[in-house]
Amino acid sequence: MDTIIYISLAGIVIVLVYGIMLYNSLIDIKHSVSQAWSNIDILLKQRHDELPKLVETCKQYMGFEQETLKQVIAARSQVASAWETGNIGALGSAENMLRVGLGNLFAVVEDYPELKASEKFQHLQARISGLENSIADRREYYNEAVRINNVRIEQFPDVIIANWFKFKPRDLLEFNYADKQDINIGRLFG
Repeated sequence: MDTIIYISLAGIVIVLVYGIMLYNSLIDIKHSVSQAWSNIDILLKQRHDELPKLVETCKQYMGFEQETLKQVIAARSQVASAWETGNIGALGSAENMLRVGLGNLFAVVEDYPELKASEKFQHLQARISGLENSIADRREYYNEAVRINNVRIEQFPDVIIANWFKFKPRDLLEFNYADKQDINIGRLFG
């Protein structure tokens, strides 16, 4: 009789320890997603701060291209709004709009040799291009963390712990096909 009690207690302890290990693993994954988002958030803030400088620099040279500048400003505003609300779907769409606007802006600069030669513009162009590349890299890391999170909270036996502690799936940061095309700034200014 004592053996049955010891075996039952050992079984309960094993299940409890296994449950704790699953819970801790899910917590680690959840925080990986948050960290990945935080990395994107920092880069978006940096780019958000650089865009007005770029627009202002362009305004000094591009008196007749106001529509292109307005497109970049409007897209920046939509990115900021989606970013503040944490709406990943809207952020993806707004990011697409911003990348198209920047591509148009950089293409139009070809008609303004003084602007293209401006050291301030070149610095801002390089800075924004670097931030774009970093955002793309971080987006991949974020999406991988989200994928791991979403798969784990649906797998058995993790789903039991995930449902019990209300772990939620996260949205991927996706862009449409046009946005997956890199803006080749070197080609535009080459």
